[in-house]
Amino acid sequence: MASRANHRILLGCALLCAAAFLCSDISLVEADEGQPANPVVASGFPVASDARLAGDVKQTRFVLDLDKTVSFRAFALADPDRVVVDVPQINFQLPAGTGTAGRGLIKGFRYGLVMPGGSRIVFDLSGPAKIANSYVLEAANGQPSRLVLEFAETDRASFVQSLTTESRPELRPAIADATANTPTPAEARSDAGPGSKPSDSKPSDSKPSDSKPSDSKPEAADSRPLIVIDPGHGGPDNGTQANGQNEKSLVLAFGLALRDRIEKTGKYRVIMTRTDDTFIPLNDRVKIARSQSAALFVSIHADFLPHREGDVQGATIYTVSDRASDAEAERLAEAENKADAIGGVNLTEEPTDVADILIDLAQRETRTFSNRFARLLAGEMKNATRMYKHPLKSAGFRVLKAPDVPSVLVELGYVSNKSDLEHLVSENWRSKTVGSMAQAIDAFFAKRLATAGSAN
Repeated sequence: MASRANHRILLGCALLCAAAFLCSDISLVEADEGQPANPVVASGFPVASDARLAGDVKQTRFVLDLDKTVSFRAFALADPDRVVVDVPQINFQLPAGTGTAGRGLIKGFRYGLVMPGGSRIVFDLSGPAKIANSYVLEAANGQPSRLVLEFAETDRASFVQSLTTESRPELRPAIADATANTPTPAEARSDAGPGSKPSDSKPSDSKPSDSKPSDSKPEAADSRPLIVIDPGHGGPDNGTQANGQNEKSLVLAFGLALRDRIEKTGKYRVIMTRTDDTFIPLNDRVKIARSQSAALFVSIHADFLPHREGDVQGATIYTVSDRASDAEAERLAEAENKADAIGGVNLTEEPTDVADILIDLAQRETRTFSNRFARLLAGEMKNATRMYKHPLKSAGFRVLKAPDVPSVLVELGYVSNKSDLEHLVSENWRSKTVGSMAQAIDAFFAKRLATAGSAN
C-alpha cells in the first residue's frame, strides 16, 4: 500500500512539474483510507498545525504541515497580484500571526473557511510569480504530511497570460474535490459557531420550492416578513483589523445577537448570510436576499481609518446610490466592493440587474423604503450608541444593489478608534445597540403594514 501510494505521489509530482503556470488545474493524491484519523479533532477535517516560507525573490517555498494529505487547486489573480489555493475544509490551528510576515515572492498570506466543505489560502505576491513545483508529502519518519508550493519569479506577460478566464476553476468545482472522509455541510454544523442553527447553514443553496413535508398535508406559508442579516467579510477576508481585533469576528457576534433578538419577538423570520467564519461572495449575499423574497436586508460592518487620516468615531448608516454622498462614502464603498477580490472571486462578469423600465421603477421604490428605514434606524441608534457627525450616507455598495429588497449597510463604528473599539467588544453596548436596531425594524414594518392595509 505504501509503495503504491508513493508511486502515485511521484507520478503526480512529475505531472505537476510539467505545468508552466499556476492556473493549471492541480489535483493531488488523497490520503490512504487506512490512515488513522486524528482522535483529537472529532470533525474529521484535516488539521494544519504550522506554515512557513523560505527562499528569496527568485524562488520561494511555502510549506503547510497537515495531519493528512489533501488535494488542492490553484489560480492567479491580478490587481493586486495574488495566488489563490482552494483545498477541502481544513481546521487551521496555526500559531498566532502566521502569514502576516512575508518572504521573497510572498508579501504575506491569509487562510480560512470559504464555504462549508472548503477552505482557501490567498498569497499576496510581491511581483509576478508562478508555481514551478508543487506536491504533497505523506507522513514519514516522525514528520507530518506536508503541502509544498514552490513559487518562481516570472515576467509580467507570462503572468497576465495565466490569468485567462478559461484557465480559472470556478469556486464550487474547485472545492468539490474534497476527500471522501470530509464531512458534509450538515455533519459540519457543530463547527458553525455560537448560536448557529441548521436552517442557517449555507442559505445561498436553499430552494424553498424543493422543501416539501413528508406527509400529504402542505404546511401553511409563513407570511411573516423575512429579514436577512449580513455580517460582512469572513474566511480569508478579515475586514479591518486593529489591536488584536478583526472586523469579521466583531460583526458576526453582533449579527448573531441581532438575529436572536429579532427572532425572540416572533414577528419575523430571519436568515443570516453566514453564521460562521465562511467567505460569501458579494453577489451571493444579494442572491440570498432576492431568492428568499426578503423584506429587508441589513449588512453589518465596522470601519477603519489610518491615523494619518485622523481619528473619527461613531456609527454610520449607508444606502445605495449611483453617486457617493461624499469622499468618505466613496472610499468605503470602493474598499467594501473589493471584498470579493480578497477571496479570489472572478469579478469580470457583473450582473445586469436593471433590464427594463419595470425593474427601474421597482428599484426607485426600493430605494425609497431603504432611505426610510435608514432614517428610522439612525433615530433609534442615537439613543444607544455614538453616531458619526453625518450618520446618513450613500454610495455604490454592490451588496446593497438588489432592485427589489430594501437594504442598508451599517458601520457600527471605527475599529481604529479606541473608544469605538471598546464599544464593539462590549456585550453591554452590543445588547443596547441590538435593541435599538430591533426597535427600528418594528417601526419600519409597522408603517409598511399600515400603508399596505390602507391601500387595500
